[in-house]
Amino acid sequence: MKQTLMIPPAERVDGWRRLPIQIRFNDVDRYGHVNNNSYFSYYDLGKEEYLNNVLTTDYFEKDIVPVVASINADFIAPIFYGDNIVVETRVSRVGNKSFTLEQRAVNVKNGMVVCKCNTVMVCFSLSTQLSAEIPAKYRAAFEQEMNA
Repeated sequence: MKQTLMIPPAERVDGWRRLPIQIRFNDVDRYGHVNNNSYFSYYDLGKEEYLNNVLTTDYFEKDIVPVVASINADFIAPIFYGDNIVVETRVSRVGNKSFTLEQRAVNVKNGMVVCKCNTVMVCFSLSTQLSAEIPAKYRAAFEQEMNA
């Protein structure tokens, strides 16, 4: 049975797709701030929103899908339980077979960027198990999103 994760479209603000994040009690470590591992789950939500609502990726019907090739983050300031955080996502580079998603976690109360993340995603053929050219449909979606 086909199942899809439905994340409602994010709000668009200054070229970023902005998604509110719910901080869970178990995200907080013994020092009282959100553990660095939890940030990546927040960024995954932003990626999923982008892939579902911009690229309309269908992992069950399509052969070519984006997969994570590299991810890195710069932690700038801590997030505490109860902070109002949004994850902002946009594409920053489009190549032949890969693209880069730029993301940042922002504290809504003070507007501070508390963490930055870059993820290189490679288009991958499920049938051949090899990298593949970015489909024309994805390129058109990137273009539309970047010019919106």
